[in-house]
Amino acid sequence: MPHWYRRVFVLAIPLILSNLTQPLLSTVDTVLSGHLPGAASLGGVALGGIFFNAVFWTFGFLRMGTTGLVAQAYGARDTHALRLHLIRALLIAAAIGALILAVQRPLISAVITLLGASPAVRANALVYCGIRIWSAPAALANYVILGDLLGRQRARTALALQVAINLVNVAAALLLVLRLHWGVAGIATATLLADWTGCALGLALTHHTGARAAAPVTWREIVHAPSLRSLFALNRDILLRTAGLVLAYAWFTRTGARAGDAVLAANAVLLNLHLIASYALDGFANATEALVGEAIGARRAADFRAVLRASTTAAFAVAALASLTYFACGHWLIGLLTSDAAVAALARTFLPWAAALPLISVLGFQLDGVFIGATRARDLRNSMLTSVAAFLLLAFALQHVFGNHGLWAAFCVFNVLRGLTLALRVPRLARLIAAPTPVS
Repeated sequence: MPHWYRRVFVLAIPLILSNLTQPLLSTVDTVLSGHLPGAASLGGVALGGIFFNAVFWTFGFLRMGTTGLVAQAYGARDTHALRLHLIRALLIAAAIGALILAVQRPLISAVITLLGASPAVRANALVYCGIRIWSAPAALANYVILGDLLGRQRARTALALQVAINLVNVAAALLLVLRLHWGVAGIATATLLADWTGCALGLALTHHTGARAAAPVTWREIVHAPSLRSLFALNRDILLRTAGLVLAYAWFTRTGARAGDAVLAANAVLLNLHLIASYALDGFANATEALVGEAIGARRAADFRAVLRASTTAAFAVAALASLTYFACGHWLIGLLTSDAAVAALARTFLPWAAALPLISVLGFQLDGVFIGATRARDLRNSMLTSVAAFLLLAFALQHVFGNHGLWAAFCVFNVLRGLTLALRVPRLARLIAAPTPVS
């Protein structure tokens, strides 16, 4: 068992560090735009960031689906299948990227209008989005490349690639904004350059690894109809699962907003605490994806059980530490996140819910990793939709009686249900791994 704990941590730690690079990059963009003349620049970059987070996160199946398929091929030592999975996913990313570019004008205009902003903020957001949108094919390809690296358990390479992308972004932003005075256009151009640089580096890395495959991949194999149908079904179900998760968070935000600006801001502060903990939980979940996929590809049921025990125990320990930290130091952390006395007071009132959330949600994170590694996307979809339906009903009922406490209670139940509904499916998954037919 110590062997499996070591493997979990060797994969999880670089992935956690990679996750932590994202808020650092956002901070640089915020600082740079915040020092441009007028508040509209900061607002425009923030609005553009929301646009791209929404659009790109929608296609997160490119990362998750690739990780599961590649991990299983890696476990089976099938180098030919490794290349096929990568090429198919890259072609899908390229097609989606091309589609986004084709409809960019109405897409950007509709989303920015929906988000709502002053004319000055909207103008800056349109500049930002109009430039950064040209990174769409590269950004989506980077999802695939990350999924491939995780599936092959090359976590340190994934971390190095992410650091390289962020360094290019920061260096280019500093040059274009501070030296060349490009303003918002400079911030967007820096991200564009970073995404394409990362894509080029990632493709070079995957090509070098794939060059050791036994035989070249043919076009007929790439467009093999049953394989494509299976891939599209996998991606469809992960997309629906992600849409359900987005709906839950959007409904939580919307309901909080209806209770007033102070409640909305307090909930946002507390969700930021959960976001910080989720970087660690996501790292363990990503490690679980790779190790579970390998065990399934190798048809080793004992390894699957060992990975499940080791990764879940480690993740629960980290989640418990996060919850204890928030209970002990949450009042101080809230003071760091907001200087508004009214918002801070409200956030401290609801802090126990957010402090408990890492421990409450860790099982859902872990089992997401298990079922992604097993490419059991239908189970993920059904679990998420069931949990979201329960959340919406509870949020509607409890919020009217208990106010924001009721909303937080419903949100915690949602996260519990994510884990429990998947846990009920684990025994069947274990039986399928031990059976003579492959998991699909």
